[in-house]
Amino acid sequence: MNILYLSYDGMTDPLGQSQVIPYLIGLSEKGYSVSIISCEKKNKFEEQKDFIEQLLLSANIRWLPVPYSSLPSVLSKQLNLFRIKKLAKQFCEKEKPSVVHCRSYMAALVGLQLKQKYGVKFIFDMRGFWADERIDGQIWNLKNRLHKAIYNFFKKKELAFLKNADYTISLTENAKNEILSWKTFEKNPIPIQVIPCCADLNLFSFEKINLQEKNKLKLDLGIQESDFVISYLGSIGTWYMLDEMLDFFKCLILKKSNAKFLFITADNEELIYSTAIAKGVSKDKIIIKSVKRNDVPIYLSLSEISLYFIKPLFSKKASSPTKTAEIMAMGIPIITNSGIGDSDKIISDSNAGLLVQKFQEQEYLRIINQIDVLLKIDKIKTRTAAKEYFSLEKGVDLYNSVYEKIASKNT
Repeated sequence: MNILYLSYDGMTDPLGQSQVIPYLIGLSEKGYSVSIISCEKKNKFEEQKDFIEQLLLSANIRWLPVPYSSLPSVLSKQLNLFRIKKLAKQFCEKEKPSVVHCRSYMAALVGLQLKQKYGVKFIFDMRGFWADERIDGQIWNLKNRLHKAIYNFFKKKELAFLKNADYTISLTENAKNEILSWKTFEKNPIPIQVIPCCADLNLFSFEKINLQEKNKLKLDLGIQESDFVISYLGSIGTWYMLDEMLDFFKCLILKKSNAKFLFITADNEELIYSTAIAKGVSKDKIIIKSVKRNDVPIYLSLSEISLYFIKPLFSKKASSPTKTAEIMAMGIPIITNSGIGDSDKIISDSNAGLLVQKFQEQEYLRIINQIDVLLKIDKIKTRTAAKEYFSLEKGVDLYNSVYEKIASKNT
């Protein structure tokens, strides 16, 4: 099968490198002919072009990048889509792909048109309820007439994508069940395959941590042997509840006065420090480090527990935080909140952590009182569960099964 993969995200973006390329390399190894059209931001493209080009070339994947426009938002999106669409049409006319695989809604706008014009099979890899994410994340405001019009446009398109897709990919069972409960699909269910955000379990492995390097890192960061370290991994803002996480940490200090909070993030240090001080948390209790991806595992290994709170809004039914997979692969217990994608089931069933039900001091103390039990969780069992749910190999196999089902419809 000849696959055309469309992505509005760049392959030189961290997301492209962690959540697109590894899957496509796996599919190429299974014998698929894969070509990628992606939208590349100038600075990242200049920095990473040669590396990504070589990586994809060595995997026998053809890469057709288009430049990402830096014009104001609406204009840039129109220009970016025009560039993707123009190149995708040329590709379809010349190469006649079997399948157009579209990552998220912007790419699906092009993919649906390609299906209608060329009869190519169409995969809607939705990644989440994108239009609702824009509302929940306060990027769009329904009181703004333009935002409301754009939201309504994409919600109509969402239905069109789902109705016309030969297969839809969802990150969570929760989102799949939500879609199949809608009136449109109650009596006419559509084919949906759940494939969560997988992780590189070869990179994220507690067995590969060098003890000498870990001890040196502790020394460099001023972490004492007696300190109780909790970590937070990833970006701050939009969905991630910094205030509430620091409220939790403040309660933790009451039980464990030796606690320190390690933020592994490239985001605004000053925001974290100023929020902590406003909460009455001393600055010397906070450690903030921006690190390269390959160094994330050793930094995570410094913590006894990893904490993250995500706003439990409607759109988060479809969320599969990559950090869940990475932390579990490291065998580190998780404290998070309920109501995010399939996390409740995964964490409960695998005994990988504890779920906060309410963002209240009393609830935080209830969880904190169970921490000593949490620390006895078997690291090997947690990692085994990560393999079961989030291994890249399983993700590739599930994509392969979707392609095979689509191929069988043609025979």
